[in-house]
Amino acid sequence: MKCDKEIMLLYAVTDRSWLGKRTLKEQVKEALEGGITCLQLREKDMSDEEFLKEAMEIGELCREYKVPFIINDNIDVAVKCKADGVHVGQSDMSAKDVRRIIGNDMILGVSAQTVEQAIDAVESGADYLGVGAVFSTSTKLDAESVSFDTLQEICENVSVPVVAIGGISGYNILELKGSGVDGVALVSAIFASDDITSACKKLKKLSEEMISNEN
Repeated sequence: MKCDKEIMLLYAVTDRSWLGKRTLKEQVKEALEGGITCLQLREKDMSDEEFLKEAMEIGELCREYKVPFIINDNIDVAVKCKADGVHVGQSDMSAKDVRRIIGNDMILGVSAQTVEQAIDAVESGADYLGVGAVFSTSTKLDAESVSFDTLQEICENVSVPVVAIGGISGYNILELKGSGVDGVALVSAIFASDDITSACKKLKKLSEEMISNEN
């Protein structure tokens, strides 16, 4: 699957913290109905067997909506469930090694906090970059902060799509205008919402406004 910058517009990253009475599949379906352009399935405390089972189910749902399906960190699960791609952080396996395992047909996303990391990731085979945390975030307490200037510099120095992540909500998306990013990756702004579909529709419009006149 080709990694177009359009899929970065409203990139949803799952988190089980706000499931309540809903299942993750139900939450993801609401997000898909709301117009998300990419979905990353992130599970930190689940066995590979459970993760694979869930990935098969969520992946099938994403295919119904023709939305790219990305697995966070777990390359084995990503390959087995035939995900569209995999996303790795700086502390995970190197991008070069991941690319060798997944081949050229899967999308490879890599997290970056500096210009050097961003350039290295692209040279190692990254199809897109996740840059952040651009704002303080409660969903990843160890996330390093990235300034607007650094974000802008990264966008100017790479040829692949860039998605901003970290503490982004409907209240601060427009502060990223002019940075050069192709969209936003959101966790709590989507999955902590009582009405995920409506929240996604609003967030998508804001993201479109944020990138307008840039790309």
